[in-house]
Amino acid sequence: MHDTVTEKFSSWLSSFQISDVSTRMKEVAILDLVDAAGLCVAAAPEVYAKQLISSWDNDGTCTAIGHARSLDAAGAALLNGVGTHGEDFDDTLEGAPIRVGAMTIPAALAVGERFNLSGERVFLGICAGLEAVCRINTVAPGHIHKAGFHPVGVIGALGAAAASSVTLGLNKAQTTAAFGIAGSLSSGILEYLTEGSWTKRLHPGWAAQSGIKAAIIAKSGFFAPRTVLDGPNSFFRAFAPTSEPDFFDMLDGIGSKWLAEDIVFKPYACGTMIHPYIDCMIELRRRGTKVDQIKRIRCKTGEGLVHRLWEPLAAKHAPPSGYAAKFSMPFCMAVSFFDGDAGLNQFSDQRVGDPDVLGLAERISYEIDPDNEYPQNYTGHIKVELSSGGCIEIDQPHMRGGKREPLTEKQITEKFANNCVHGGWKRDKYEALLEFLMNIASRQDMAGFGRVASATSN
Repeated sequence: MHDTVTEKFSSWLSSFQISDVSTRMKEVAILDLVDAAGLCVAAAPEVYAKQLISSWDNDGTCTAIGHARSLDAAGAALLNGVGTHGEDFDDTLEGAPIRVGAMTIPAALAVGERFNLSGERVFLGICAGLEAVCRINTVAPGHIHKAGFHPVGVIGALGAAAASSVTLGLNKAQTTAAFGIAGSLSSGILEYLTEGSWTKRLHPGWAAQSGIKAAIIAKSGFFAPRTVLDGPNSFFRAFAPTSEPDFFDMLDGIGSKWLAEDIVFKPYACGTMIHPYIDCMIELRRRGTKVDQIKRIRCKTGEGLVHRLWEPLAAKHAPPSGYAAKFSMPFCMAVSFFDGDAGLNQFSDQRVGDPDVLGLAERISYEIDPDNEYPQNYTGHIKVELSSGGCIEIDQPHMRGGKREPLTEKQITEKFANNCVHGGWKRDKYEALLEFLMNIASRQDMAGFGRVASATSN
């Protein structure tokens, strides 16, 4: 009997060793871990995080980063997934957009704490989970969104199962079963877009805990489908029904080519494809243009951006909340013109009501450029018509933080520090967490993680 696609993938995961991982992949994984932890600290004081932890029933031995209360593995993974993704400031991919670390890093951390495993096993699980998400995401790019599902929630459960399975050291059959179970635990729809509601924040956390549950159940020998990826009633038939799944890139060069090396770290706390347009607006500000000189701004954009970031245009001109504003191209562009940034402070509910920002946002519109490179490349272009009759055009040829202009380790650790300060942490506290994370692969166990990552010793 021939191996299924899932079994081939699981064979690689079950033999995963740290010596197989490229130097660059190790660097990216550590930086993604650091980035995620800082985001969890920043999110911990937010209302949605407090509501979520108060609603969770089970205490345990696992750390919800930035919180005083310890939870069971599923609860910690949920909180840390939500915290990582909650402010839309976490990693992403170019080409076929999806978040990567928010589902996989929390899963590996929680499994490591739950079973008192070594830091190396946790780090190995992180590397495996990141790469698994990137590879599974190549199978039917764009079709999961088209079906109304959020890839973070559905592919994320599979990625978290991969991270958990490798962290636990599951064999090929157990890992295959973990995927088979995770396929039935995947979830997440796009209806959050309608009102900018908070359910998007839940998706990576729910995926993380689902992946943990799938791996632990699979370890017991639970009978699950070997054909979850390529069977007649498969994952992709359910979540990407308009696609003809292509598994070539998922399996090509596995173990030698690392797709996760191209993970993007975000400089702005909003929708990824907006970033180049923010850079255009900050450049317009840098040139000394005043808001009362701007008559209107017309943006060339890719058709794939319109549904989530431009339309309905009237609603995007005046988003109903700080969270909804993160997915409004006009608001993000306008607020960055005034503030020179689009970080955590630009998306409070109070800032969304600023009449000056809204006045400029209302002057921003778009036209579809058939030659736009999205999703292979994220670009920005603005044409600014001035009240004087003049015109300014500014282009941003790629996303900063992506593979064409990656953020440095210094920039990412500075982002981590700033996010921790935003969450109320002092320097000695966040530096202790940073030191633990940067050296996680050499830790004999995870016993000290709760001490440096929880709020109890702040």
